[in-house]
Amino acid sequence: MKKNIFVLFFSISISLAAQIKGKVIKIKDGDTVVVLLEDKTQQTLRLAEVDCPENGQAFGNNAKRFTSDQVFGKNIIFYRVGKDRYGRSIAGVFYDGDRYLSREIVKAGFGWWYYKASKNTELQKFQDEAKVKKLGLWSDKNAISPWEFRKNKKSRVK
Repeated sequence: MKKNIFVLFFSISISLAAQIKGKVIKIKDGDTVVVLLEDKTQQTLRLAEVDCPENGQAFGNNAKRFTSDQVFGKNIIFYRVGKDRYGRSIAGVFYDGDRYLSREIVKAGFGWWYYKASKNTELQKFQDEAKVKKLGLWSDKNAISPWEFRKNKKSRVK
């Protein structure tokens, strides 16, 4: 019941947000893409609800390749849900009709459900399933989340 209420709320929230169309022209990493908008301006989008391995981290290239295979060169629809500390738009990205990119990444095992900024427990379920099936990064029993990787990297620099 709670899941259905959340899905309904999420759907209503998205339908109330501005729907923006664009074409993916660059993949920066697994959870960051650059879109060419209809007015010919470019916008960098940080995917909502997912955190992929960093460039230089185990499975970082795999996550980037997965995202590229899904959306590079495609027309997408996205909904801005906020801005991150770097000024990028945080967005829910949809392609091929109703495919939600963050969900596809988590299902395939190329990113973590970013529970710190998401209440979408459906993504938790998909992450758990990917872990059980040892998909993508879950084939590594010592997989380190990107937020831990970044934290460890900072502490080594100091």
